[in-house]
Amino acid sequence: MKKFWTQFFTWWNSQTLGTRFHTWRFGKRVGEDEAGNVYYEGGTNSDGRTRRWVIYNGYAEGSAVPPGWHGWLHHRVDTPPSAENYKPREWQKPHLPNLTGSPAAYRPPGSILGDARRPQVTGDYDAWTPGN
Repeated sequence: MKKFWTQFFTWWNSQTLGTRFHTWRFGKRVGEDEAGNVYYEGGTNSDGRTRRWVIYNGYAEGSAVPPGWHGWLHHRVDTPPSAENYKPREWQKPHLPNLTGSPAAYRPPGSILGDARRPQVTGDYDAWTPGN
């Protein structure tokens, strides 16, 4: 019952109630990735192309879609990775979650949120002043 209420009142947990209804009515399951995200197609969009979508396993984060499925979702390829022997290329990295806003977020040197102190100005920098 908790999952129903979560889907009813939030959009970032798996799917919304509207997506659940659309999937039930028009969706044809195409496949699933290693993270447990499930991919569907069915119906047509405003351009007349087949509509494709993903139901996330947990928190809805767009970067959690692997490269092969991303190409299929955006109509770059017609064959989904589940229907072929898709192997990621060596330059395609595994998914890392988006850590923005968390304590593990990247903080560049000199950031006011970072641990390190900002380096002293060495004289190679002239601040802009009006009239110069």
